[in-house]
Amino acid sequence: MKKVLSVAVANLLLIGLAPVAHAESARSDVYADYADLSAHEVEGRDYRRVQRVPSGAKVAHIAIHGGAIEAPTSQLADAAAGSKYAFYAFEGIKDSGNTALHITATHFDEPKALNVVAGVDYTVSWHAASGSGATTYVGGRDTKLIKKVKSELRAAGFAISASVPEEIGGDSPSNIANKNRRGMGVQLEISRGQRERFFDGGKLNRAWIEDPANRTKAFYRYVAAVNRALG
Repeated sequence: MKKVLSVAVANLLLIGLAPVAHAESARSDVYADYADLSAHEVEGRDYRRVQRVPSGAKVAHIAIHGGAIEAPTSQLADAAAGSKYAFYAFEGIKDSGNTALHITATHFDEPKALNVVAGVDYTVSWHAASGSGATTYVGGRDTKLIKKVKSELRAAGFAISASVPEEIGGDSPSNIANKNRRGMGVQLEISRGQRERFFDGGKLNRAWIEDPANRTKAFYRYVAAVNRALG
């Protein structure tokens, strides 16, 4: 009996020590929704909303945890959108404490973001996940596009996780990625190890990532692969 109990305890310990991927800002949100956040934070000082919507755009690249909340999701979404696709970012611009501006995707109801997403057929929502290994978790409700994104990223030399943890799965109808005209989008959760490879020296501080000169070839190769899937 003692031996059986020892094995059971050992197994529990192993389970507890197993690494689990989660959103970079995984935590209980300070604010329940955008109205709550905007009542306590000052736009232009603590956060900013950025958007660009070309006429007739059917795709939106969004970064609802942009700026210093989950770096460098704004830069990736912006580069992917270019002049062809719609772009939206909610960016933390505080000197510190930007994680307090994180509103989970299923509660993110900022009006401009909802309007941008509602006007397109396809959505790619860019997020940051934890983990020192270079990988991407591809979730959402748009199963066909998810397969294409995975295929293109792999072909470009990027590692894709075989499974996506439930907490970053992005498949809830309430997730802003899935509130486009088709009711389905794609959520990219990019590990820290992968994001560090997008910039010289692996730096992810705000000043460094805002300078395009610091981007590596991997940054542009990654963005191009995602857009090929949308092509």
